[in-house]
Order: sequence, then C-alpha cells, then structure tokens
Amino acid sequence: MNLSIIIPLLNEEESLKELYNWIISVMSKNAYSYEVIFIDDGSTDNSWNIIEQLSNENPNIKGIRFLSNYGKSQALHAGFGKAKGDVIITMDADLQDSPEEIPGLYDMIINQDFDLVSGWKKKRYDSVFAKNLPSKLFNWAARKTSGVQLNDFNCGLKAYKNTVVKNIEVSGEMHRYIPVLAKNAGFRKIGEKVVLHQARKYGQTKFGMDRFVNGFLDLITIWFLSKFGKRPMHLFGAMGSVMLIIGFFAAGYIGISKLYKLYHGLPYDLVTNNPWFYISLTTMIIGSQLFLAGFLGEIILRTKNNEERYKVSNMKNL
Repeated sequence: MNLSIIIPLLNEEESLKELYNWIISVMSKNAYSYEVIFIDDGSTDNSWNIIEQLSNENPNIKGIRFLSNYGKSQALHAGFGKAKGDVIITMDADLQDSPEEIPGLYDMIINQDFDLVSGWKKKRYDSVFAKNLPSKLFNWAARKTSGVQLNDFNCGLKAYKNTVVKNIEVSGEMHRYIPVLAKNAGFRKIGEKVVLHQARKYGQTKFGMDRFVNGFLDLITIWFLSKFGKRPMHLFGAMGSVMLIIGFFAAGYIGISKLYKLYHGLPYDLVTNNPWFYISLTTMIIGSQLFLAGFLGEIILRTKNNEERYKVSNMKNL
C-alpha cells in the first residue's frame, strides 16, 4: 500500500465529506493505493456517523472512535499503530491542510529518501498577534532547544516513512515535537516543504493561547528527556554530589572551627547557632533526595510497562 492518511478530528462534521471527496480525487488522479484513517477524538456532534457512512461506501476509509477527548497525540498514536502504508501522511480535518500537497510529500519520502517531511505554512491566514507572533517565538525556541531546523513545528501536515511512526512514542501533548522524537530515535534525514495554508471554512479552532504555554512546557520536557531520559542518574547524581560536597565542607568548617576555639580557650557558640549548620543540614538532605530521585528514575526505566493511554469504543474496517 502506498499511503496511509491519518486524520485526527474533534467535532468536524461540516468538513468531513468535503475533505473525503478532495482526498479521493487526489488519490484517483495519482493512482495511489491508500487507506484513510479517521480518529474521532471524542466528538459530540455527528462526526462518527459520517465516518461510518463513508466507511460503508468505501472500504479504504477506516475509523477509530475514542470514548472521550484524549488529545491529538493519543489520536496520532492510535493511527500510527494501525497504519499499513509505506508512507504515512498526517493532516487536520478542518480543511486548512490541502490534500493537493500529498503527492509532493510522498515524492520527497519515496524518491528523495527523507525519513520525515514537515509542512511549512509560510503564508498564514491566522491572526498576527493571536497566533503568528507566538508561533514564530515558539518555533524559534524549539529550533534552538532541539537542534531540528524546521520553521513550523506545529503544522499538522507531515509525511513519514512507515518505520518512523513504528519507532516513536507519541504521548502527552508531544505531537508538536514528532520531528524531535524522530531525531532522538535515530532518524536524521528530516526535511521541510512549503505548503498551502487555507483559511478555516467551518467551525472554530479547538486551540487557544494556552497551547503555546503548554508547548513551551512540553519543550522543556522533551529537552530533558532527550538529554537525560535514558540516564537520569547522570543529572540527579551530579546535582546530588554537588549538594553533598557543599554540605560536608560546611559541616567540616563547623567542626574544625569549634575544635580550634576549644583548643585555644576562645569563646564559642552552640553549633545550632551557627548558620553554616543549617546550610550543611539542608544541602545534605537535598543531595540525598536528588540521589534518591536518580535511583528511582533508573529503577522506573528498567521496570516500566506500557500503560493503557486511551479507550476505544468503535473501529471501522481495522
């Protein structure tokens, strides 16, 4: 199979049939063998009924329905697990991503041997202050932190080799950082393609300004995981060692100072009246806790099991 097209959605009943017809037109024009996997992320409108109808009409249309709204990352994770195509395309269901871009993305994966190609909505139709400027700042920070030189991490239109999606774990709200996850998994040939951005035709955006706050927090998380996710003791052990050294030196200073004064008959205070006593006590406690955090992290890494991250109530043709 040439293509698996994965489309996560939430309450997009107005756009689904139009998007379906557009995708089918592109598939027929290019003679692709394909499957389209719609992931209904807990919609409360008529979206799932439309997916069922389309699936009954066309066996290449498949669907997964979540019992509740688990988020885009979980939807993509479910779709990646079921995808069978040589090339995986992800796109949004709101018609802001154009299916006409699919052949170009497919060509870059198959003929130019990219592992992953991310869309770049160079010209956007969003509000400048509400989305464009925060998005530019977010993408700049993501490039500097991750080392992945993409201009638009947030673009939902992306293409992947099948082996990429089978070897990355998308959790939490990490869908923004799939290129970074792919890089950390060893896939180095990551490219970018300028794609058409269309104004939203139906409904309203499901994302607010809070996505940028969450995005920066996720960026810190993924930076930490990429640096120390497989060796937490290297970070916590180093920090704990520094704190313990400070504590031992502070305790040694207190002891030597008191012995010196006792030996020479000089007046002295109780150890508990010396501020260095509290510095010593605090740093040794913190150092021990950091060591413990490192050990626990190492133990968790070696014993963790995959957890159920979402519940599926319905599937079509899978």
